[in-house]
Amino acid sequence: MNILNRLFSLEGKTALVTGGASGIGRMIATALVEAGAHVMIASRKGDECIKVANEINVTKPAGKAEGFSGNVGTEEGVNNLVSEVKSRCEALNILVNNAGVTWGTPLGEFPYGAWAKVMDVNVTGLFHLTQQLLPLLEKGASDEDPARVINLGSIMGNCPLGDGAYSYSASKAAVHHLTKILGKELAERRITINAFAPGPFQSKMTAFATDSDEKAAKVGAGVPLGRIGSPDDIAGATLFLCGKGGSYVTGAILPLCGGTHLLSAPPLFD
Repeated sequence: MNILNRLFSLEGKTALVTGGASGIGRMIATALVEAGAHVMIASRKGDECIKVANEINVTKPAGKAEGFSGNVGTEEGVNNLVSEVKSRCEALNILVNNAGVTWGTPLGEFPYGAWAKVMDVNVTGLFHLTQQLLPLLEKGASDEDPARVINLGSIMGNCPLGDGAYSYSASKAAVHHLTKILGKELAERRITINAFAPGPFQSKMTAFATDSDEKAAKVGAGVPLGRIGSPDDIAGATLFLCGKGGSYVTGAILPLCGGTHLLSAPPLFD
């Protein structure tokens, strides 16, 4: 076996990607399938998940995808999604908590209800889905090859960037801290937990700023590396953390942001 297959192949692995029908979730799901995994794609829009799974499978990848409905925004939704996953597999090797929502409103007008809505999906649902899937993850884990959990954080959870999305930024900071806590607690159970902290990528959530080449270029000009992120940037990080090559990494917050997390105030004496 060559080194690429040894370190990055996911042949025989089973994965769940929440919110996998669009944006970064779809990028992650596609990468996992192309690397050989059997990937379950779930989101509130079950029809979209089925459509995306079919579009991935028609390319004849090394693995396969299947889509169905799943909502992590309520307790009932989490319970139903866990039941659905248990009916489809006996062990889970990879869980990607990608489902997320945002809310943007100026500070003086930010509504009370926007906190509960965003936190329910981005933090509460993420935590309880992971909690309930631990038995399946433990079955998919070994000393040499732990089960993997990837949480979707954000550069906005690393840096003091509100941009009107106050509950979103706070929720992603919570995701980062929770990732470290669970990384510490679950290591002895041979489950690694890491998080992505993406900067700007093209998705439905960022369509207002990136849905054209002109807009994407304008946003990318503010990134130290001079561009917004691409699907390959997500794919490479996913295969690293989920493949053999990432088996010794846990509790990490990976800044997939082109260096945005390094920005601070302008030079004092420039």
